[in-house]
Amino acid sequence: MSSDLLRLTVLGCATPYPSVDNPCSGYLVAAGDTRVWVDAGTGTLAQLQRHVRLEDLDAIWISHLHADHSADLLTTYYAALFADVELAAPIPLYGPPGIADRLAHFLTNTASRSPVEAAFDVHELYDGHRVRVGELMLTSRAVAHGIPAFGLRVEGGGRSLVYSGDTAPCANLTQLAERCDVLLCEAESAQAPAEGEGEQVHHTPEDAGDTASAARAGRLIVTHVGRFLSPEEAVERASVRFEGPVEYAAPGATFSVG
Repeated sequence: MSSDLLRLTVLGCATPYPSVDNPCSGYLVAAGDTRVWVDAGTGTLAQLQRHVRLEDLDAIWISHLHADHSADLLTTYYAALFADVELAAPIPLYGPPGIADRLAHFLTNTASRSPVEAAFDVHELYDGHRVRVGELMLTSRAVAHGIPAFGLRVEGGGRSLVYSGDTAPCANLTQLAERCDVLLCEAESAQAPAEGEGEQVHHTPEDAGDTASAARAGRLIVTHVGRFLSPEEAVERASVRFEGPVEYAAPGATFSVG
């Protein structure tokens, strides 16, 4: 596989807690020498080190602050400042508003606030946020999850990967994924809630297929599959709504994009 290709490595995709062989949500997105850690769910820091050391990361991007997408930022802080990691500068960290204070709240154990900015160069996301990181362009859109949450479009080498994060079906995600080469989309919910049962905040497998179809995505990879579904069921159900290739984000798998 050429290192110039846009590629996705699944560090983990379990929800809402890790299994013995599958950490929570986390992905390594890379092209050429550029490497971005996308979501830092429980257990993903260990798997990340199979592929890259923290000091060689170009950025970290966090979709939202639920623990199964962000908890390993806490141990990353300790690794960055108090271990064998030698940072030339704080790691660029892109995440929802308030992410720095949220980390500091968990890490502070004295009257002095923990210096999270010594480990992370924090940039707060907003709807339509765009930034170039090395060979990659990252575009974030606000999505519907009941808390501040974002989807991500990564473009590099003429290829595009879109990650849903956690969200109900929404126009922003469909627009973000327009004609992308790969849509990495959660399929957490076994079914959408019935009327009166509360707001939907996740995609079902059928929703994932619908979003991929509406966006005219080239390929769908389902991830974040709920505990009451098997990966095979999620793929089968999404395939009913999407005519293109549908795969499962198996932990440890690497996909070339395009």
